[in-house]
Amino acid sequence: MVFAHPWLLLLLLLLPVLAWLKGRRGAPPAFVYSSVQLVRAMQNIHRSRFGGFLGSLRWLALALCIVALAQPRLQKSTTEVKASGVDIVVALDMSGSMISEDFEVRGERVNRFNMARSVLKGFIDKRPNDRIGLVLFASQAFIGTPLTLDHDFVQANLDRLEIGAINENSTAIGDGLGTAVNRLRDLKAKSKIVILMTDGVNNAGKLQPLLAAEAAASLKVKVYTVGIGLRGQAPMPGRDMFGRKIYQMMPVDVDEDTLQKIADKTGGKYYRADNAEKFQQIYDEIDKLEKTEASVKKYTQFTELFAWFVAAGLAVLLIEFVLAQTAFRRLP
Repeated sequence: MVFAHPWLLLLLLLLPVLAWLKGRRGAPPAFVYSSVQLVRAMQNIHRSRFGGFLGSLRWLALALCIVALAQPRLQKSTTEVKASGVDIVVALDMSGSMISEDFEVRGERVNRFNMARSVLKGFIDKRPNDRIGLVLFASQAFIGTPLTLDHDFVQANLDRLEIGAINENSTAIGDGLGTAVNRLRDLKAKSKIVILMTDGVNNAGKLQPLLAAEAAASLKVKVYTVGIGLRGQAPMPGRDMFGRKIYQMMPVDVDEDTLQKIADKTGGKYYRADNAEKFQQIYDEIDKLEKTEASVKKYTQFTELFAWFVAAGLAVLLIEFVLAQTAFRRLP
């Protein structure tokens, strides 16, 4: 519930002050006697508490009227989003080598998978009008999220992923790309894009990466490829005999030549992400290259509650009046 004039609710703060001032002044006398001897017999009569109850009803009615003046309402917002016409499938490598911690963010080591996931989540937030899907691959490929405008669903699926969930060191780049392209095959989008992220070479799967790239080109699917990690050697985390975390430098072998050819065949671009800043810049550039306009219409529907609060205030006043004239009638 929201209020059209919330500042009027400040008047509620005056009610306790007014009630206190009225209590100090006391009620006016009903009769004036020439001598107290005439009423000495009534000195042991105590004031009924019901008078205070009736007074409380009047204050409650006044409070309800003040709330009504603030114009309470129920708010319901509706947003109609027109898709931009850009469909994006992200193919993300989840092979064992993605656990290498060769990125650094705010002084702490971050593995390749978490770094890729982090920048991807930021990219998704910047593309609210695009349909986005997710393909995951290691020795084989599978669909992580179908193409959808429900980006909260995509983000939730990303959050659930763990690099150890696929305990395989093989990398099927061709199958990953082919699966991503297949998701876009029958769509009539204005622009169809695959973002392929990997840190290895194609050493598994049934489909060769360049054949998958030719299929993408024939379907007018543009592929942006991203090689993840340092060149030469990368720190692979492990545990020593005491359970302490240690690092072992392992050789890095990213097939940059194939990734470059895939991008060239499809009209995309190849990037090398070897540090956190560059990784973010890559997605910023892709975001700018594939920017389109989309119309978004927002509607806000209000259900006014003014009449309900006025009616409640009047009902309380009516109850107070009836009780004051019947059960709680004051004599004289």
